[in-house]
Amino acid sequence: MLELISGSAPIFIAVVFAFTLLIGSFLNVVIHRLPIMMEREWREQAEELTNTPSEHKLPEGRFDLIIPRSRCPSCGALITALQNVPVISYLFLRGRCANCKTSISARYPLVELTTAILAATAAWHFGPGWEATMAIVLTLTLVPITMIDADTQLIPDAIVLPLMWLGLAMSLFHPIPGASTLFISPSEAIVGAMAGYLALWSIFWLFKLVTGKDGMGYGDFKLLAALGAWLGWQQLPIIIMMSAVVGAVINVGMIVAKGKDRSIPIPFGPYLAAAGWITMLWGETIKNTYIDLMF
Repeated sequence: MLELISGSAPIFIAVVFAFTLLIGSFLNVVIHRLPIMMEREWREQAEELTNTPSEHKLPEGRFDLIIPRSRCPSCGALITALQNVPVISYLFLRGRCANCKTSISARYPLVELTTAILAATAAWHFGPGWEATMAIVLTLTLVPITMIDADTQLIPDAIVLPLMWLGLAMSLFHPIPGASTLFISPSEAIVGAMAGYLALWSIFWLFKLVTGKDGMGYGDFKLLAALGAWLGWQQLPIIIMMSAVVGAVINVGMIVAKGKDRSIPIPFGPYLAAAGWITMLWGETIKNTYIDLMF
């Protein structure tokens, strides 16, 4: 079976799509619950340090990525396994709770479908092998980082720090036959992590010294450090430039189209994540095209 999958690119891509569609369902749980878990932990720590009960009483009982089981937020009915099949169950239920018929956000199937499409694209680009496997892992990690930062303007250490360490660990296996983007040398990975963190850290403090305001969060520094550990320091200028340009265009468009308040903080993590993913697949092509156009 493994030989059949690894020997046929279309089968490999199809298997990746189906498998990551299921993972996308779990990522919805991570996106929803991890910020709540973080808030509970912070409140518990604050109560312990100050010895003062919080005004916001925390729900009792275990709450993590596994327990409690998923329920309808409106009526509290348990969501069965059949009702939790990615995309298909949403279409079958016509986007409504099976019990109370309350509308279910289309965001859930969209996250599942987007996750599968991005992972399948990585599988198609790299072909069967270890490089594709790790590219899929990076893709599956960037999805919850993007969504959580967009929702809460937080990038959880529980995700981004293991991502950085995994990138550094991958470099220990350099060189991997056939790998051209990932599994870079240890020196490239270490310098990439250091340069990624220090690049945004420097911009943060320069902006703060000039304006007296915080320009971005420390989670952004860690995310760029993780991307540097995976892709190498050479790709950092492309990631920074691409994320800055795309972020500026999107936010100017939102201000013009929807009258978005300019004083509202803008999460930068989604743009870094998108730029990192694009760079992973087409970074060298983008760099060479830019050089050809400029010189």
